[in-house]
Amino acid sequence: MEIVRFPYGVVYKEASGFKDVYGGAGGMVFVECMRIAPAGSKAKRAIVFSHPIGGGAFLPMVTALAHSGHDVLFVNPRYRGNDTALIMEKCVADLGAALKDARTRFGYEEIILGGWSGGGSLSLFYQDQAENPTITHTPAGDAYDLTALSTLGALPPVQGIMLLAAHISRAVTLTEWMDPSITDEAKPFDRDPALNIYDPACPAQPPYTDEFVAGFRAAQIARNRRITAWVKEQLASIGSNEERAFVVHGTMADVRWTDPTQEPSDRRPYECYLGDPRIANDGPVGLARFTTLRSWLSQWGYDTTNATGLGNAARITCPVLVVSNTADLACTPSHAQRLYDAVGHSDKEYVEVKGADHYYIERTDLLSAAVGLCNDWIARKFD
Repeated sequence: MEIVRFPYGVVYKEASGFKDVYGGAGGMVFVECMRIAPAGSKAKRAIVFSHPIGGGAFLPMVTALAHSGHDVLFVNPRYRGNDTALIMEKCVADLGAALKDARTRFGYEEIILGGWSGGGSLSLFYQDQAENPTITHTPAGDAYDLTALSTLGALPPVQGIMLLAAHISRAVTLTEWMDPSITDEAKPFDRDPALNIYDPACPAQPPYTDEFVAGFRAAQIARNRRITAWVKEQLASIGSNEERAFVVHGTMADVRWTDPTQEPSDRRPYECYLGDPRIANDGPVGLARFTTLRSWLSQWGYDTTNATGLGNAARITCPVLVVSNTADLACTPSHAQRLYDAVGHSDKEYVEVKGADHYYIERTDLLSAAVGLCNDWIARKFD
């Protein structure tokens, strides 16, 4: 089937005390989008993908769904490719602007969100606020009124959500990957050997005891909370429109990478989606490596983010499909199960693609099976 890619932009006005993205006129937001659809399509339904930092318009699943006959849109929020200063509440507004535009520009009457990876929790956060708008300020206390946007029709609710190789939330995922051996952020390379799972001198060696894992997890949460406390202190000491950037080291230390008995699945042991987890732990592309005070509270703070994934899932009413890839090196199986369990109604389904990796790049032969599961669910729910 021939498909056509049509790039376009959605532009809207927004009042803001300062700019948090590079380029463009102040007070104007640009949302880059792409429509991937069968040639000549007049469909009234679209699958819309988004992700906090975008960049997924050429993902195998996105393209394959279009080849199977669907109109597919990919929405890149304003933070495309750079989550340094990302505010999750603004991602919700950007997605809402794109959905509203898609209904008028293309005539879509039904929208299904394709929540891929980090787009899963964004999709849940969006639908939660579209159905139950409550947020008037960001976690940093800056005015950002999603309730007003909802009243203006700028957050149209969607008709369904597919969670595809999705994780719970950016904050929980980061916390489960944080290196708890860092006990002083000012001295990130002075690490506690008792918690440093990459140090041969660590007294705990795989397979880890339940006691060690419990202590490790508690120390990860404690580290996240220490950073949050410092962030709040810094915010209180600066002006209302001032900001500070900082670096977070050690964000790829998870007992699931070093001990295959932890949450066993079909994934390869001793590896993560960024390669060798020991190297990725301090590499340049780790989660939250470069961030800001406000962004930390909005997307990375364990106790402060509004994009909680599980909490959002509990409050939505639309049908949900959860697809788990059992060889995923990023979103491990418990994330899919926890998302499914969190959905607060019975119109939900959970399926697995055995042996599939996160991107369907290593196992391209399994892509058609995943698309078939999505097509079957869509046909039963919406045709």
